[in-house]
Amino acid sequence: MVPLVVTQPDRPAGRGLRTLSSPVKLAARELGLEVFQPQRIKDRAAIDPIRKVGADLHVVVAYGQIIPPPLLAVPRLGTVNVHASLLPRHRGAAPIVWAILSGDSQTGVTIMQMDAGLDTGPILTQDATRIAPDETARSLESRLAEHGADLLVATLPRLANGSVEPVPQPADGATYARRLTSEDGKLDPQTMSAIEIDRRVRALTPQPGCWITVNSASVKLLAGHLPNSAGGDGLAVETVDGTYVIDEVQPAGGRPMSAAAWTRGRR
Repeated sequence: MVPLVVTQPDRPAGRGLRTLSSPVKLAARELGLEVFQPQRIKDRAAIDPIRKVGADLHVVVAYGQIIPPPLLAVPRLGTVNVHASLLPRHRGAAPIVWAILSGDSQTGVTIMQMDAGLDTGPILTQDATRIAPDETARSLESRLAEHGADLLVATLPRLANGSVEPVPQPADGATYARRLTSEDGKLDPQTMSAIEIDRRVRALTPQPGCWITVNSASVKLLAGHLPNSAGGDGLAVETVDGTYVIDEVQPAGGRPMSAAAWTRGRR
């Protein structure tokens, strides 16, 4: 039984700045679950109503705010987190993006007990998955979401009956996956390798997005590939160590189009 679902407040989004609900809220409402949307999870006005629910366990998944220690300690079984990496690698807000940016051959999901640190709590269970050479952040996020849900469902009964043993995270191998900004999406073929550009496009599309300047024109780069990867005709760009092929772009104020069509239009 889920007595309460806590999610972020409704916020304006998109070009029209329409007020939108989070996917978690929409799913909870469809299931007939009670929803609570505090502005700040650290405030007493948020902590007290959650404490009164008296839940045996709290589950946190990509909530977007740091859970305060007084709230972590409320349920008798503690608070667990579903984290999209093989901890201690890629602690922090953007583990999926950084797995691709770092060129990792695999990642996975960790179910961990939360403590006051940033993704530093003991590990309950982990499961790994391969990262394909052409994997995007969007496709990897989709796979890990299903992977994490399955692993969580399998772990919770073991936590309740005491058959899973929390294991402290090792000191070695810890990395921090900071949140990405628009500055990270500025691509410069004169200083970046083809592999680096390829990873950034796969990791940062659609958000925060990637921009590149070709023949004095700046354009949003939506998709591309390395020459040894599968792909159709595109716009070849020379980098510091080889060629990167641009497949799809979006001019400022325009619609997505093939790189070939964009090039013909500029001519």
